[in-house]
Amino acid sequence: MEVLDASAFIHGYETADQTASIPAVQAELTGEHAFRFDAEQGAGMRVHVPDADAVDRVRDAAGDTGDDGTLSDTDRRLVAAALELDATLVTDDYAVQNVADRLGVDCQVIAQDGITERRDWQFQCAGCGRTFDDDRDRCPVCGSGLSRKNPN
Repeated sequence: MEVLDASAFIHGYETADQTASIPAVQAELTGEHAFRFDAEQGAGMRVHVPDADAVDRVRDAAGDTGDDGTLSDTDRRLVAAALELDATLVTDDYAVQNVADRLGVDCQVIAQDGITERRDWQFQCAGCGRTFDDDRDRCPVCGSGLSRKNPN
């Protein structure tokens, strides 16, 4: 089974496998892309609503990798759906792929190269230069803003 992100409908992705998606993806689509969602649903695509526990697991994993501030609610729910359905997630979103990898969810990319390695981001203070493993609004030492930094 494959769980389809909005990019699958935007790029006209086709598969012989069973498919699923979530209501939030349908809400993101307009025009012909929305029609593709409807057509896929009419052809048997499952529309799945992941439970809160799965979404919380994704949020925790995204916190661990440093991607939580980058993921939308739709992104979290997509990964949660793939996790619950033991499915491959079809997406071009790098942060989604990173979190999915952390949870052991396989990903299939469409129009872009996929990730080559999982990253556990750090956050660096723009003022004092200190780094932190968790995402915060401000540096607890000097109060400056933090930016995401590749720890490698």
